[in-house]
Amino acid sequence: MVHDVIVVGAGFAGLSAMLALRDDGLDVLVLEARERIGGRVEAQTNSLGERYDSGGQFLCEDMPEVMGLARRHARTLVSTPVDGAFTLQPPMPEKDGAALWAASAAIRDRMNAIDPNDPGIRCLSVADWLARQQDDTQAKSAFRSTIEGLWCQAIETMPVWHLIDNDRRITNEVPELQYFLGETMHALAEDLVAGFEGRIHLSTPALEIRHGADGVSVVTSQGLLQARHVIIAVPPVMANRIVFSPRLPPTLTHALGVWSSGAVIKMRLRYPRAFWRDQGRNGMVLWRDVHGLFACDTSRDDNHPALVVFAGGPLALRLRQSSEGRMRAEVIDRLAAALGTEARGPLDFAIRDWTDDPWSGGGYSDIVADFSAHDAEDVLRAGAPPVHFACSELSPSFPGYIEGAIISGRLTAEAVLEMFHQPVGLDPLA
Repeated sequence: MVHDVIVVGAGFAGLSAMLALRDDGLDVLVLEARERIGGRVEAQTNSLGERYDSGGQFLCEDMPEVMGLARRHARTLVSTPVDGAFTLQPPMPEKDGAALWAASAAIRDRMNAIDPNDPGIRCLSVADWLARQQDDTQAKSAFRSTIEGLWCQAIETMPVWHLIDNDRRITNEVPELQYFLGETMHALAEDLVAGFEGRIHLSTPALEIRHGADGVSVVTSQGLLQARHVIIAVPPVMANRIVFSPRLPPTLTHALGVWSSGAVIKMRLRYPRAFWRDQGRNGMVLWRDVHGLFACDTSRDDNHPALVVFAGGPLALRLRQSSEGRMRAEVIDRLAAALGTEARGPLDFAIRDWTDDPWSGGGYSDIVADFSAHDAEDVLRAGAPPVHFACSELSPSFPGYIEGAIISGRLTAEAVLEMFHQPVGLDPLA
């Protein structure tokens, strides 16, 4: 049997592509290496029997695609608790703290005002560029912490042009932590495949893709599958691990090889009560003395008080080298110093280390790590039909987010559909 399209990867990019192709009447088969759908969106059950998001979680009003899906499937929008004061560690007067983070934001705005094609920054890392700025040392430190927490990479390894280009595409004006879903974001992924389960093969990684003018054959551990087109809907680092026969064109092969995955550990601490609110705090903690560490309140309701702690970049790499017990102890010590001794008594402490994940590769998003690879995204978006690529990293809007994954999957599907809708005499695969 020859399918119209095989989609490799059942994250939101792959699912978005699947839905667009299916709605146009195409025969689509989805291959997923994991035992579940969702990709970097995942739900687990804690020791209290509660299901929670251990992967991608947040959304906001300025993300129309994911917000539209949540509303269409009647999922519960839970406002992330923000009433009260945020906490800086080490502590400083509230006025000084507000000024510090405003100064950090000003550095980011100044950076993003630069044209990413400016030849003067072509070979600069974010660290190089930051060293040239005249800002206060503490403001620079806060900026570093924000960037390493968001992109899960050391700023010494990040091309400043790439960060500028990515930041310009993240256009939300309301906080990105505005909402999460009461039923978990992973439940929304499950909604998308309702009625399509038989067309999704789990635990089926694509090992090799043989491609030519007559279509593609995908080699899996379960056998050979054939299609007219294939969409590789996984992060670039993971796509680069697939064997292509014959080899892809040199420019495309190079574009696949210039990416690097970040490092992030997501921790969720469930408490008997939201004790931080007694102090007029909102549960958000920003650490100044350790880069890439951040906490926020993700209580679903008053009966389920919880804090989520993220460790990104070099910090995540350091933490994962110690035992899980030492990691827990360090995080609890830091929370107790910030919010009080009740932080030492969680009912549950769940850890999800995404670093070196076998099917995602690392953090929330891959980044271009080759300072000269300015066209890598454009090359991957173009693909080499019948081989196409889709992932959040390639999205024209919200790269690195669930919103971006949905957009990229849909756009790639639309490009494939155009090829199916060409007059028969012009279709190279007819």
